[in-house]
Amino acid sequence: MLKTIPIPAFSDNYIWLLHEVDGAHAWVCDPGDAAVVERYLEAHGLTLSGIFITHHHPDHIGGVAGLMAGRSIPVLGPRHEKIPHLTQPLGEGDVCQILGHEVRILDIPGHTLGHIAYLIEGETALLFCGDTLFAGGCGRIFEGTVAQMYQSLMKLAALPPQTAVHCAHEYTLSNLRFAAVVEPDNAQLQRRIVTENEKRGCGEPTVPSTIGLELATNPFLRGHVAEVKRAAEAWKQAPLAQQEEIFGAIRHWKDGFKG
Repeated sequence: MLKTIPIPAFSDNYIWLLHEVDGAHAWVCDPGDAAVVERYLEAHGLTLSGIFITHHHPDHIGGVAGLMAGRSIPVLGPRHEKIPHLTQPLGEGDVCQILGHEVRILDIPGHTLGHIAYLIEGETALLFCGDTLFAGGCGRIFEGTVAQMYQSLMKLAALPPQTAVHCAHEYTLSNLRFAAVVEPDNAQLQRRIVTENEKRGCGEPTVPSTIGLELATNPFLRGHVAEVKRAAEAWKQAPLAQQEEIFGAIRHWKDGFKG
């Protein structure tokens, strides 16, 4: 059984570490900082056996060189992005192995053009989605288009509801404050806000989330809901016919949100 550990880095990043519950070998996802990973490995008697990357931003790859020093280990990453030390370029439809588990690759462009996700399927699937889908939100569109980001999110939204969503930042509380403005009458969202605030008050991470929870509370996946559509149209001051347009309006609204 795989265990996933969020190692905090910088101000709000998480570097995900995976290892078998009774195993000594570990892999890490998006190690922006080598030092925090090394400290965790040493403290828990784990051996680093591989690295996997979702996209090329420095806070996701900055620690790769340091972790590679003195090690000969695989580095998996997106085929269409320039990432130093990459040993296995991957894209949509590819299948690889992490700690003996089969991993399916999904192309999810939008945040960056070559962004990929890793899906470890099983009774409870594990999704590592970098900066595309967040708990209560989604990533900014830096290189791609609204259409690309929307399609990427819909691809993730179609995964089984119990899929565990391992995103790369602790943005949940600010995301949920925005979600509550978009959809103030969502009772499940209001309960989630209480729960996630309690977690952070105890110093606990709010992730992983699940696809089912995101479908119920994340406005970026809820353009089909009348209240979300009305809120987007009110902000845009224009009618919005397509869900992609609703998503685009909400994403631009969130870009300037100060709540």
